[in-house]
Amino acid sequence: MPQVNKTLPPSVSRLIDAFTQLPGIGPKSASRLAYYLLRAPSEEAMSLAEALRDLKTRTRFCSVCMNITENNPCDVCADPTRDHSVICVVEEPLDVTAIERSRSFNGVYHVLHGVISPMNGIGPDELKVHELLTRVSAGGTGESPSVHEVILATNPTLEGENTAAYIQRKLAGTPVKVTRLARGLPVGGDLEYADEITLSRALEGRQSM
Repeated sequence: MPQVNKTLPPSVSRLIDAFTQLPGIGPKSASRLAYYLLRAPSEEAMSLAEALRDLKTRTRFCSVCMNITENNPCDVCADPTRDHSVICVVEEPLDVTAIERSRSFNGVYHVLHGVISPMNGIGPDELKVHELLTRVSAGGTGESPSVHEVILATNPTLEGENTAAYIQRKLAGTPVKVTRLARGLPVGGDLEYADEITLSRALEGRQSM
């Protein structure tokens, strides 16, 4: 239960408590954000409120790649110039953004929305693994060419490696080529924070598993 600060108006206290629920936001940062919005013009605060509302009401999962989108299918999956026979599997939507910044990949994506983590109670069933396997067996988007390659671009962490190994085992025995990003990425790092050159070299140097 959030702790209500009785020295503050309830609306301010609730906003601070709401901010502290966000990752990386502590009580001091939450207070600064709340007081910034309190002093900001009403239009700025209302714009933020509308953006949050639209985030929850207009976004959805792409039915093909599971990325966050407002259109279904998403722009990447609907693009006929992309190579739909190559699927790059990533952990989170921000990883798609990171790889797109590298401008080195013209295939399509599949977003798992996490990694296998038994300690946190997250198994394959909590991720979008089944959707990936169904997509591969169905031949991409249904109208696209058969899937020839699956690039496992999970982060080089213990959980990311275990997730990649699990998917590789599930695809073993199929005609699909399974590759992993080359070690251009730092161990323990996240794709979200990788620079364009590192990502480009990792994509170019991917290896069969």
